[in-house]
Amino acid sequence: MHILVLDTIHGGKEISAAYSAAGCSVDAVDVYHGTTPDELREAPERHYDLVVAPVHLDPDHPVLARQKAPVITHHEAVRRLLGEHLPHPMIEITGAQGKTTTAHALASILPNKGVLHTSSGTYAYPSGDLLWKKSITPASEIAAAWYASRMPGWLIAEISLGVTGTGDLAIITSPDDYTVARGKKSAIREKIASASHARCVLVADGVPCHGENVVHLGDIVRCNGVQCTIEIEGKTCVLTNPLFLLPPYRTPLMLAAAAAMILHIDPAPLNHFTALPGRMSLECAKDLIIVDNSNSGTNAVTTLCAARYARYCAKASELTLVIGQVEGDGAVCEGFSHDQILSAINQVRPTRVVWVGRPPGLGTGQSGVLKGTIDATCTTLDEGKKTAIRLTGKGSIVLSVKTWR
Repeated sequence: MHILVLDTIHGGKEISAAYSAAGCSVDAVDVYHGTTPDELREAPERHYDLVVAPVHLDPDHPVLARQKAPVITHHEAVRRLLGEHLPHPMIEITGAQGKTTTAHALASILPNKGVLHTSSGTYAYPSGDLLWKKSITPASEIAAAWYASRMPGWLIAEISLGVTGTGDLAIITSPDDYTVARGKKSAIREKIASASHARCVLVADGVPCHGENVVHLGDIVRCNGVQCTIEIEGKTCVLTNPLFLLPPYRTPLMLAAAAAMILHIDPAPLNHFTALPGRMSLECAKDLIIVDNSNSGTNAVTTLCAARYARYCAKASELTLVIGQVEGDGAVCEGFSHDQILSAINQVRPTRVVWVGRPPGLGTGQSGVLKGTIDATCTTLDEGKKTAIRLTGKGSIVLSVKTWR
């Protein structure tokens, strides 16, 4: 079989290697950065039996549009490559918000050995040792699944823009939508479509996914203050954790608890689950309360939540906001636009603003609105944090920088 794999930047190399190992003839083409000019030029004229393209590729891209062979996504290719030799249980998690928190929460309660593959790293459990750091493109799941199978142990895999549909459970953490493929595809529709092969699909409230294999979170879980009640198949569990008060944690913890019960695992250890670094974690410096909300899912909503939390913990209204997006951070698929950042600043009303990344250009409407608002400009999160500590005399600091962590 002669296969064309498009996009070597986001997992195409791993998919190509797996197909080659299976005895296929493979051409791998970089359709974004031009690092394979010969293949890019020759591919449109060649005959292929199968084309593998990422969900986010423009369907009208010249190389893709001229192919007559069947086209499958990277997600589908990984599903086929993994076959039936899978870890157990195997859980895949996708969604615009809450993937990493859901994954870590679920990993904290699964028994025995396993592998947790997330945007923050791939870890062996129960030791928590870092195995490697890779992107969460579907192709990265191949190595994680292989490692977990060899243990043997379970696998929890965070995947961008959908799931492969293999394993025991797929989770969609958020109904939030945005466009991909040069604005021609809906991200949430692609995620829902990718779950069509899944044995069981657990979806957050608002996700328009339906079918006999779909479980809606609101049908089995309810949350009231610090308490969460899960009822499924005649069994009931009540959890208590102050993190249920925080919107960025409420849904991920509810999903983790529901997933555990679907898998016939006791979710009780979630009573002791604590905030993750970069996801509303707390620290103190110079008598200042610092709330760290800097991760790949940072947006205006989580920024406002972090500010409320910081002011509550510090018992003071004075607050320094470190906000922006690290320039050139290719790991962040969905950006933190200047308009969104401005909206967050207007809602938080901070005492000071430390901007991380490239600010709006001079002469733009956004730069005019920000005039006199920005107290310092930095290039990295670490630099922004140090600057905020230096500038802030009392109250709190919120780190709300969109970056790979």
